[in-house]
Amino acid sequence: MLTTIAVAPALRAGALGLVGLLWLASARAQAPDAVERVQFQAPAGDSDAAVTLQAWWYRPPAALLAPGTKDAGKPLPAVVLLHGCGGMLNRRGQPAERMREYAALLNEQGWHALAVDSLTPRGEKELCTQRIGTRKIDQNDRRRDALAALQWLAAQPGVDGQRLALLGWSHGGSAVLAASNLRHADVAAAKVLPRLSVAFYPGCGSDLRGGYRPAADTLMLVGKADDWTPAAPCQALAAPRGAAPGSREVRVLAYEGAYHGFDGTVPLRLRTDVPNGVYPGQGVHVGGHPAAREQSRKALLAALNKAFGR
Repeated sequence: MLTTIAVAPALRAGALGLVGLLWLASARAQAPDAVERVQFQAPAGDSDAAVTLQAWWYRPPAALLAPGTKDAGKPLPAVVLLHGCGGMLNRRGQPAERMREYAALLNEQGWHALAVDSLTPRGEKELCTQRIGTRKIDQNDRRRDALAALQWLAAQPGVDGQRLALLGWSHGGSAVLAASNLRHADVAAAKVLPRLSVAFYPGCGSDLRGGYRPAADTLMLVGKADDWTPAAPCQALAAPRGAAPGSREVRVLAYEGAYHGFDGTVPLRLRTDVPNGVYPGQGVHVGGHPAAREQSRKALLAALNKAFGR
């Protein structure tokens, strides 16, 4: 299903709003002991050996799990977070702000979040300034990482292995699609698959050309003005749920006037150091769009609540 969303002019030029400010405050105030750095193996691929991945496991606040609460003693849903081409870590070697903010948002719902670093273990810091086709890390690697993360999460105490989701941005959004596309043999053979796949502004060209057969309901959140990973190929993948048992819905929400990274808070700017995009060599625009940020967050939570049975 394809939906184009026009945003109110007042919000388009406005600030984050109360909900956004509360979300940011929650992310910055999250207790350090709720986060654990973990490691697990991603299997070898055609061109590389097995890799020991690092990830940050954000657990729901203890107050939500205390005796007498509705979730006390129950295994809880979990979401795998897949970073974009800029990498998982900031300059201080800590998870980037976007990862921390979304982990906090998910934790507030009583869900686990696992943010996976696909670059550092392979000796890379970022991919954005590298031309597509020259990158040492591609979607085959990211797909294996996502599948390994799902399998690891499903085996953890306190995690409900039947209620898992994938969530990614840009290059990580493309990884979400790759890791839930049953046309890939390793996805079709996987013992653990997501119940929901959510991709913010992914590159959809590869799946459009090769075909996308989703293993789970899929939600894509894209900007109609995006000149890095354009909305049109993703919109072409939209499909309603079929009548056959087990059929999946591919839903695309496209936000008018929104560019790449619309769910962030950085002002819109032109990145001339990115060689890819709709107009190679001319740079790409990246920046937040307050209305699209808020609306996409609501759509994300609604989709996850539905998938997790709440």
